[in-house]
Amino acid sequence: MGRYIKIFDTTLRDGEQSPGASMTLDQKVEMAEALESLGVDVIEAGFPVSSKVQFEAVRRVAGTLKTAAVVGLSRCVKKDIDITYEAVKDAVHPMLHLFIATSPLHREFKLKKDRSQVLESIATHLDYARQYFKRIEFSPEDASRTETDFLLEVIKTAIAHGATTINIPDTVGFSMPDEFGELIEKLVSEIPEFQSGAVDLSVHCHNDLGLAAANSLAAVKAGASQVEVTLNGIGERAGNCALEELVMGLEVRRDLYNVDTRIQKEYLYPTGKLLQNLTGLLFQRNKPIFGDNVFTHESGIHQHGVLAHRETYEIMNPNTIGRHSESLVMGRHSGKHALQEKLRQYNIRLSEEQFQKVFERFAEIADKKKEVYDEDLFSIVSNVLGGTIDGYRMPYFHVYTGNTLIPSATIKLIEKDEEYIASATGDGPVDAVFNAIDKCCHITTRLEEYIIQAVGSGKDAQGQVKLMLEIEQELFAGKASSTDIVEASALAYLNAVNRYVLKRLSNGHSEADEQESQMAEATGKSRTK
Repeated sequence: MGRYIKIFDTTLRDGEQSPGASMTLDQKVEMAEALESLGVDVIEAGFPVSSKVQFEAVRRVAGTLKTAAVVGLSRCVKKDIDITYEAVKDAVHPMLHLFIATSPLHREFKLKKDRSQVLESIATHLDYARQYFKRIEFSPEDASRTETDFLLEVIKTAIAHGATTINIPDTVGFSMPDEFGELIEKLVSEIPEFQSGAVDLSVHCHNDLGLAAANSLAAVKAGASQVEVTLNGIGERAGNCALEELVMGLEVRRDLYNVDTRIQKEYLYPTGKLLQNLTGLLFQRNKPIFGDNVFTHESGIHQHGVLAHRETYEIMNPNTIGRHSESLVMGRHSGKHALQEKLRQYNIRLSEEQFQKVFERFAEIADKKKEVYDEDLFSIVSNVLGGTIDGYRMPYFHVYTGNTLIPSATIKLIEKDEEYIASATGDGPVDAVFNAIDKCCHITTRLEEYIIQAVGSGKDAQGQVKLMLEIEQELFAGKASSTDIVEASALAYLNAVNRYVLKRLSNGHSEADEQESQMAEATGKSRTK
C-alpha cells in the first residue's frame, strides 16, 4: 500500500460553472450519488449563498449522501458561512470551504485590501466558522501568483485559527509543473502540520495552459495529500484537472508515485458518460482516457502490434475503467430486471419513481426502434432527470415543410394553467418551431450553438440536440433527444427557455443576497447564529 491521496470532487460547483453545464436538482443529486459510488472522498456541492437554487441543491445533496463529505463554498463573509451551514448541516460529514484572494493583483484590484487586512479577515472568519464546522478547508485564491513569504503567513494564520485542510489553487492555470511542484515541496518543508498529516495539503489546478493534470501530479509527488478535480475536466474557462486523468496517471505510473485512492476505476467511464449526457458537454474524440479514439487503432502497424500484444500501443486496459466492447442490446421484450441490471452496471441509482419513468421512456423507444443500445439508455436517464425543470411544457407541435413551400410550425405550450398557441414561419422546420416558441413565450432569443448528434447507430437512431440560447445577454443551455429530430430540437430549445425562466424567478433572491453579502464584507456586520 502506498501513501493515500484524497480525491476532492468539485464537478457540481466549479464544473457546473462551465457555460452550458448547469444541471437540475434531480440531476445534481444523481451525479452526487454516482460520484460517491465512484469513491470520491469529498464532494463540493455548490455555492449556497449565490441563489435559492444553489442552496437547495447543496441541501439535497447533503441530505442524500452516506459516506462522502459534503462541502459548501463560502467567501470570507459571515452571511456566507451562516447560509452554507444551513445548507450542509444534515450531511453525514458537513464541511466548509472558505476562501479569500491573496495575490497582489487580487488584493489591489478586487479586494482593495492590504496584507494585514487579508490576514485579519482570515482569522476573523475562521474563528466565526468554527462554531459551526469541525472540518474547514481554506483556500488562498490565486495562491500560485501570491508572494511565497505572504502565502506561508496566510497558511500559518489559517491553521492557527482552525483550518483542517489548506488548498493551494492555481486559479488561472498559470503555473508550470516544475514550478508548482517546487512550491508544494517548500510548503511541506515549512509547515510542520503538513509533515505530520494533522492538516491536509490540497491542490486545485485549472487547465488554461493544458497543464492541470501535470501540475496536480507534480503536487502529489511533492507531498500533497489531496487533489481537487472535476469529472471529464469540466469547469470555468479551459476547465479543471480531470478526475480520470489524475487517477489513471497515478495508476499507470505507480512506479513513480506509489499512492492509492479510493476510486473504483471500473466506474470511471460509465460515470463520465453519465455526466456527458446530463450536461450535453461532449467528449472530444481524442480526449485522454474517455475519447472515442483512445482505444482505436487505424494504422496497420499499430493494429498488428495490439493484436500481437495489447501493451505495445495501449498503456491502459479499457476494461479497467469500465469501457466494454460489448453493449447490452435491449428491445421491447426486455423486462425491468434487465434494465435494472444495466443501470447497476453503469453506476446509475434511481428512485422508484425515476426508474418507472425511465422504463416507460425505454418502452416508448423500444416500440419505435428494433434495438435499444447503451447510448440510448444514457440519453433516456438524462432526459428523465432533466425533465423536472419548471416552466413551459409542449403538448403538441405541427410542422409543414418542403422544397416548394415556406416552412411553418404551430405549437402549443402550457405553463401552470395557462395555454399558449402560436404559429410562425422560418428558414426550415426547426427554425419555424423556434420562432413559434419565441412567440408563445414573448421572448427574443439568439441561437449561439446548435449541435445534432446521433445516439447509437443505425438509420433509426435517436437524435440528440444540444443548443445554447442567448436571452437578455445571458447564455442558457438546452438538451433533448428523440427519434424525431424536429421534436428533439423543440424540446432542447424549450429546455433552455425554462432555464431562463427558472433563473428569472430566482434572480430577486440572488441579487439581494449579493448586495447584502457585499455590504456585510464591507462593514464586517452579519446576523449572528
